Amino acid sequence: MKKYTYEARDQATNKIVKSTIQADSESSAARLLSKQGFVPLKFSEQLGDGSLLSRITGRITTKDKVVFTRQLATLIGAGLPLSQSLHTVIEQTNNKQLQSVVQEIATSVEGGKSLSDSFAKHPKVFSEVFISLISAGELSGTLDEALQRVAAQQEKDAAIVSKIRGALTYPIIVLVVIFGVMAFMMFTVVPQVEKLYLDLDKPLPLLTQIMVSTANFMVSYWWVVIIVLAAAIYFFIQYLGTENGIRFKDTFKLKVPIFGNMFQKLYMARLSRTSQTLLGTGVSMLDTLKITSRAINNTLIEDSIVRAADKVQGGKALSVALTPETIIAPLVPQMIKIGEQSGRIDEMLGKVAQIYEDELDEQIRTISTAIEPVLMVVLAVVAGSMVGAILFPIYSLVNGINI
Repeated sequence: MKKYTYEARDQATNKIVKSTIQADSESSAARLLSKQGFVPLKFSEQLGDGSLLSRITGRITTKDKVVFTRQLATLIGAGLPLSQSLHTVIEQTNNKQLQSVVQEIATSVEGGKSLSDSFAKHPKVFSEVFISLISAGELSGTLDEALQRVAAQQEKDAAIVSKIRGALTYPIIVLVVIFGVMAFMMFTVVPQVEKLYLDLDKPLPLLTQIMVSTANFMVSYWWVVIIVLAAAIYFFIQYLGTENGIRFKDTFKLKVPIFGNMFQKLYMARLSRTSQTLLGTGVSMLDTLKITSRAINNTLIEDSIVRAADKVQGGKALSVALTPETIIAPLVPQMIKIGEQSGRIDEMLGKVAQIYEDELDEQIRTISTAIEPVLMVVLAVVAGSMVGAILFPIYSLVNGINI
């Protein structure tokens, strides 16, 4: 898709306008302008306007997408044509990269493509759930409602992920502080203790000798340490990108102490909320399960949903199909069964999602409160051990005691 600067005459006002447009060629750009009521006069292709840097370094956040989606829903709900709504949103969007993406979507729509197909050209920006909801909204004639559902779905998912990241941030900061204290003591204080013992011709205590040897190795072979660490991190990241690595990561998330239960509640909330949104917009059950399985972002749960979908395709009820899957919390098929009996599965899924979102909020607060004293104890033990390894030898010299 090329970007052109153009001059054209507005047929309604007879004024000359200058702006930019994206199209595959000048002739395509001319056709698009003609459809908008302009008479093209001049085109010049833009080659280096900084958009490449924006594409490389720019980032479209969930907040950007939520604001864009709600604005588009409001404009369409107010009765504005789709093309005009997209161009209006472009003018109101501050994120340059998102502006570029929406401009390409508007060009695609004006070229005759559906909105869902136009969004589908940008899979790195818009998820499969997003695109499926838009497609269902187009088919049912409720595009504005579908867009509002998409925005609500994005907001809830982003809020949950943000809370989990917040709960994990504090432990990481404390661990960094612990390693910082250890490095400071080993590279500044421990060498002074070693020098003191050498001046007095005394043997170092075992713990202090271990610390001195470690510090000397780090100082002498720091480049080896950096290479080994960098290689280990690189190969570990590469491993996590393989099929076995992804399964290891997904299994670890569900099994890790303290946080495993929290991740399971996150996945159950995501499963229920996504399914509710898709079903409520008119997406079929099988398509809902297929899309939801990939939206969960955990291969173990994805496998369970796929197995359940096969059983549903074979004629079983969803609640029956999910019950044998031990990785799916029992509450999910139980509430789905109630929904199947009452004919309100999407409503029951919404209640399940709310239950797990509330439980997740409470668990995050509990973990955040409980983990602080635990980490403080760990920090005290590590720092105390370091101080002891330094002070005990000094006391032994002063008192004439060989520890």
